[in-house]
Amino acid sequence: MPTDVLLTERHEHVAVLTLNRPHKLNALDAELRDAMLDAVTSVQSDDNVRAVIFTGTGRGFCSGADLTGGGRGEPRPPTQNDHLDDLGWVGRQALAVYGLDKPVIAAVNGVAAGAGMSLSLACDLRVGSEKSRFKTVFIERNLSPDSGMSFFLPRIVGYSRAADLIYTSRTVEAEEAHRIGLLDRLVDHDELLERAIELASQMTDWPPLALRVSKRVLQHNVECDLGAALRYELTSLSYGNRAVNDRRESLAAFREKRKPRFTGT
Repeated sequence: MPTDVLLTERHEHVAVLTLNRPHKLNALDAELRDAMLDAVTSVQSDDNVRAVIFTGTGRGFCSGADLTGGGRGEPRPPTQNDHLDDLGWVGRQALAVYGLDKPVIAAVNGVAAGAGMSLSLACDLRVGSEKSRFKTVFIERNLSPDSGMSFFLPRIVGYSRAADLIYTSRTVEAEEAHRIGLLDRLVDHDELLERAIELASQMTDWPPLALRVSKRVLQHNVECDLGAALRYELTSLSYGNRAVNDRRESLAAFREKRKPRFTGT
């Protein structure tokens, strides 16, 4: 659904999805939530997209759910699917982003709070700058964590650090975020998107099917014991073997000492 609350652009095989409600620190209203889900569905089905970046305009990455109103028109009325869905929009967002079978990077350009922090955590990697900061927020609203935060946060920073951040709702500034693993790369703010695109482009140089299967294996094996992980790795190797041309190209490029040209076939 074309809309200016979410900007989309392409850099070769990288799709950049920019939340564009800067006057609200890119808080998630119904229009933006729907646009994000549509965009995720679109890039998931587009084989020319091999990596995805989420970022925001202005001072915020995403400040969470919009509790103040101020979106265009009235909120979207509930649909039958909403009434049947026990996950809610926050659950659908988490599943959609985490379920993308392509690498997803959050370029955290400012505050990431509440469901906006969860959005960044659902991504595979987070690149930030001196202006990045994180805040769980939920306890301040008399809420327990949702939007996947209780799943993602302890897996990224460990249980006790997750408990600290959730129970205190304190702000985590950029340097601490990098030190404890909330940010994987810390770069100059003026170069943030450029460096995120550079990182994504490094990933898209590799065989696309192998990249997608690698993400599937990584996510699956975080949740199981070693024996099951080893069996899943062996099973998943067969997916890479289906890309016959890329397998041949990999060997040819190695022998000819040149950069490979992968097509996903």
